[in-house]
Amino acid sequence: MKQDIKDLISAALTALVSRGQLDAPELPEPMLERTRDTAHGDFATNVAMVLAKLTRAKPRDLAQRLVEALPSSSLVTRVEIAGPGFINFFLADDAYRAEIPRILAAGHEFGRSRIGAGQRVQVEFVSANPTGPLHVGHGRGAAYGAVVADLLAAVGFNVHREYYVNDAGRQMDILCTSVWLRYLELCGEDLRFPSNGYRGDYVWDIAATLHREHGDAYRHPTEEVFAGVPEDAASADERDEEGNPLPDAPGGDKETHIDGLIAAAKHLLGDNRYRYVFELGLNTILDDIRDDLSGFGVEYQEWYSERSLTESGAVNKAIERLRAGGHLYELNGALWFRSTAFGDEKDRVVVRDNGQTTYFASDIAYHMDKLERGFDRVIDIWGADHHGYIPRVKAALQALGDDADRLDVLLVQFAILYRDGVKVPMSTRAGEFVTLRELRHEVGNDAARFFYVMRRCEQHLDFDLDLAKSESSDNPVYYVQYAHARVCSVLRQAAEKGMAVDPSPGVTNLERLVEDHEQALLRSLTRYPEVVETAALKAEPHQLTQYLRELANDFHTYYNAHQFLVEDAVLRDARIKLILAARQALRNGLGLLGVSAPENM
Repeated sequence: MKQDIKDLISAALTALVSRGQLDAPELPEPMLERTRDTAHGDFATNVAMVLAKLTRAKPRDLAQRLVEALPSSSLVTRVEIAGPGFINFFLADDAYRAEIPRILAAGHEFGRSRIGAGQRVQVEFVSANPTGPLHVGHGRGAAYGAVVADLLAAVGFNVHREYYVNDAGRQMDILCTSVWLRYLELCGEDLRFPSNGYRGDYVWDIAATLHREHGDAYRHPTEEVFAGVPEDAASADERDEEGNPLPDAPGGDKETHIDGLIAAAKHLLGDNRYRYVFELGLNTILDDIRDDLSGFGVEYQEWYSERSLTESGAVNKAIERLRAGGHLYELNGALWFRSTAFGDEKDRVVVRDNGQTTYFASDIAYHMDKLERGFDRVIDIWGADHHGYIPRVKAALQALGDDADRLDVLLVQFAILYRDGVKVPMSTRAGEFVTLRELRHEVGNDAARFFYVMRRCEQHLDFDLDLAKSESSDNPVYYVQYAHARVCSVLRQAAEKGMAVDPSPGVTNLERLVEDHEQALLRSLTRYPEVVETAALKAEPHQLTQYLRELANDFHTYYNAHQFLVEDAVLRDARIKLILAARQALRNGLGLLGVSAPENM
């Protein structure tokens, strides 16, 4: 419907140009929006005001010429010029009714389009360090990223979904060392577990696998492991309520302590055995992450290894490109990237004084590789705590001579869980957190996916576990799914009563849809393609969840006010068509959210 009105405007513009009544170097794409107040029509365009700036004509005069050049159409009952030059379109009721057979014919394709024109878009999301199972914070990024990717695909973009596996670096060394220390405890060694180690039960599970399969083969005495290692800091269990260390607690530094233990593990185990423990921890957790995300309906085209950047020479290539451009300098034995020259708050180290490249160097190489793979647009979905990382990555792309505007970074705030009105405490390093798998088991995939995308990604999300599990109209996902199930129930009732519900073809009988509730539902239905397009282009899935709630409300209101299975076969046919169209929009919208559309509830 919206496109039909755009076509009328385009035809009027072309006519004015051909008549010599409009001298514009280039005709703009008509901007057409739904009006907020139906007293001002159904749609409005500002195309006359846009053209007036280009042609130095008076907006209202140009609007008048456009209105006079509009082709006649049964869709439009009247056109008005308002304000400084807006053109308001009032549509015929039949225009809305005519959308019903279009919706039914389109089926699953209703709401989809080709506006993306096959442009290649990479969406990288979650990319959590494989140092532990996914928690509810990762879950929000997973749901958001998956829906953004699916929305973009729905409007014609060629979408590549990618997970960046951080399988190198210090955090993985901390995990490996944590697994080995737990293994030593299983071997009978008595030791103080580092305050900066990973403490979750999953670390014990991996250590148990190592012990079960290799016995004492990886065992070393505690005294040998901790020899020469700097003193640790007090752990959370060794502090009072005010956070002060208890009298017998250590008073060292947790970072130098864990680094010392990592060095000891590498030395005592040797390259091969250390690598075995490292890979055991990595692969066990990564397999769990893959399984968890798959169970959540999140799939990827590629799992991209950070280590592959070093192995392929991409990191060195990126550093050499920066060096050749004069963007690197040496200071205190380290190699620095002059990122302040591109708007960053300070310069960044790419090679440490010990010769090791930094995580940032890998990230530069990764983004360089993304653009070299030919994506028209790259979308990174990060946690909100990575906000400060954006300027340095964009600075690196600029220094490399790439177009930094091809990179969009979307930040996702943390999700805060509430149970019985009380905030659920979480601490990732201490192993005290609710995993995504636990959340899915408690509230189900449907509620989790829907709740996660109900707010803008940059807004904090309060996730009410009790509400998500409730079967009431207060639960938004239940409310929307129930609308779909109600349509299915009507069809079953018709079958039980022996009533024909196969809709007649075309617009036959639709003129009987004259009730206010029917008009409201019709207008909601025709908005669906516009909502999908806007939600996709703005990366705002919450627009779709809000729309589905409004559509469900219009349906429930209609359901409660009118009978569908009436004796009047003509009216029954018209109403069945309408609710079938509503079911299609609900089903398609829920599908884009990764939420099921049940037929029974």
